[in-house]
Amino acid sequence: MTLRPRLAGGTLEGMDDLRIPPGPGCPRGLLVPAGEMIERFSHASGPGGQGVNTSDSRVQLSLDLAATTALNDKQRERALRELGERLVGTVLTVTAAETRSQRRNRAAARERLGEILRASLVPPTPRRATKPTRASKLRRLDAKKRRSEIKARRRRPDAD
Repeated sequence: MTLRPRLAGGTLEGMDDLRIPPGPGCPRGLLVPAGEMIERFSHASGPGGQGVNTSDSRVQLSLDLAATTALNDKQRERALRELGERLVGTVLTVTAAETRSQRRNRAAARERLGEILRASLVPPTPRRATKPTRASKLRRLDAKKRRSEIKARRRRPDAD
């Protein structure tokens, strides 16, 4: 596996900032700077013929959630809590190796990273307390009455 951040003019060559559209948890959307993401390329397994052993087409895209400037403190806390099991320390890593093209795998990894981040920022929906319906209360009382009658029939008759 090789680490190749190709710098050209201060940003990764051919890699723009990751834009995440607005949604729940991020009303104005997010903009993850390209310089905060780390790309690693390696040989991908699977189809590819002779080129599979020579071209680095698998892409691993990593983002340190604790250090990124794209998230505010509340969003960072929520993302770290929601993605806890997927993280190594505070780094979220996404891998893409579906296609033989490195360029398409890079795009797939960026899209996947954006989806995971957006999903982690959605606030939890609070539980709304509900009341039992009148019919369900009547069914419960009716069942209790029937059970009581069954048990009453098992008792010994009084010695009156």
